[in-house]
Amino acid sequence: MFNFGWGELLLIGIVALIAIGPKELPTVLRSVGQMLGKVRRMANEFQGQFQEAIREADIADLKKHADDIVSDVTKYDPLTETTKEIEKSFVLPDPLAEPSGSPTSSTEALPAPGEQVTDGATLPAGVLPAIDVPLPDAPEPLTEKDFAVADKPAETPAAAPASDEPIKQAGAQGVKA
Repeated sequence: MFNFGWGELLLIGIVALIAIGPKELPTVLRSVGQMLGKVRRMANEFQGQFQEAIREADIADLKKHADDIVSDVTKYDPLTETTKEIEKSFVLPDPLAEPSGSPTSSTEALPAPGEQVTDGATLPAGVLPAIDVPLPDAPEPLTEKDFAVADKPAETPAAAPASDEPIKQAGAQGVKA
């Protein structure tokens, strides 16, 4: 608190001894000690009240933050949200309904299912134009000739090689005849 060294305290003590006298000095020192104790208690009490006020402010902020978290947690229901998402995924769009934002009006006539659209108009989802693809010609009907056994041509005996040289040559190359 005060920055007094030993020399300064000794000087103050000598002056007090001379000014007050040796008979009254212990009483004065006791009174000064009691006053210093009161000052210290008041300072400690003020400091304690100040720290308590800071703690209460911090606790109030923490309590408010905790209440916000609790209210957010109680509002969140994962089962309800998951159920809504699952139900939403099973809802199929109506194929004959107009898509949102399309320029078609209800007074326009839609082509019949077999009718072709040639003007480049866009059809709503679900209404498809007829596709005209030519089919291949049908095969001829089957007859008895298709099931009859075919005559085998006469077999001609295989001609024997004129010499053994090609066979030997093949054997030399490692091919077995």
